[in-house]
Amino acid sequence: MNPIRIAKNWISYRRTMNELGNLSNQALSDIGLTRYDIRNIASRSFR
Repeated sequence: MNPIRIAKNWISYRRTMNELGNLSNQALSDIGLTRYDIRNIASRSFR
């Protein structure tokens, strides 16, 4: 994997973690997620 792609994926991972992490538990529930799901969702950036 090339370094630029790795960097872009990391930025996407962090952005997703930050955006979902800033949502309230109620907002997460409204979209069918829990705090436990955030890391799994964000890690899809590396696949």
